Order: sequence, then structure tokens, then C-alpha cells
Amino acid sequence: MQATGFFLVTSKITKTLTDIAFSEISERIRNINLPTFDAVVAIARGGIVPGALLAFRFQKELFSLQLNYRDDDNKPRFESPRLMGNELSLPEGIKTILLVDDVSVSGKTLDAAKTLLPTYSIITFVLKGKGDFSLFPEVKDCVNWPWKERKQ
Repeated sequence: MQATGFFLVTSKITKTLTDIAFSEISERIRNINLPTFDAVVAIARGGIVPGALLAFRFQKELFSLQLNYRDDDNKPRFESPRLMGNELSLPEGIKTILLVDDVSVSGKTLDAAKTLLPTYSIITFVLKGKGDFSLFPEVKDCVNWPWKERKQ
């Protein structure tokens, strides 16, 4: 069979994904120097694993803040980040917190978290993107984090 005429070719633009090994994340966390802080506040869900690693490394208490802005495909699901759980109440004596998320693209989630924690001095930490500290500042692509289920 021979085809004649014009063919419409469509293509799907796919994002480049970068794999980062858990061992590389652990190594960088082991070797990072951060200013003094009293506790780690991880933004759930993305900040839970890196927050736990940092809390363990620096021997600090770990707390979580249930904020959500993006869906599992990394698309904004709300106009602005929303508090999905209870407000965070930290023990007395905590003055400076390390606020942790996996990725910060626009900074909206970190900014929303800061407004919920107005009485604390805040140091922001992300694995990739915009923060006071970024573990992988050289990575510009989307990342396959080793703890996330991969879509087939």
C-alpha cells in the first residue's frame, strides 16, 4: 500500500528528567555547612524525605507543615499554596527553623510557609531551585527523586 498526500506529524514535547542517586543526596547532605538552626520544618509531601535526612544529620527535631500547591505532575492545582492540615505549633525555645522542600520553582510555597511562621527566623533549603540553600543548584531539569514512584 502506498500513501499519497500530506502527512500531519505531531510530536509530544517531553521534559528531560535527571536521575539523582540517593547516595549523591546523602553525600551532599553529609558535607553541607548550614547556619545554626533549632528545628527542621519540612513542607509535606516533597520536603519530608530531605527534611528527615537533614534533621538526622544535624540532630534536630523534625516537624511537618501540610502545604500544597502542585499536583503529582508538577502542575499548579490552586492559585496559591494551601494549608491542607493544621497550623504548626512549635515548642517554646525554637527561634530559627530550617524550612525544607524538595523543589522551589516560583518560591510561592516557601513564601506561604513563611507567612504561617511569622515569629521565627527562617532559613530555606531546597534540593533544587530557589532557596537560601540549594543542594543541586546546577540541576535545571526535572528530577526523578529516588524515593518517588516512577510512572510507567
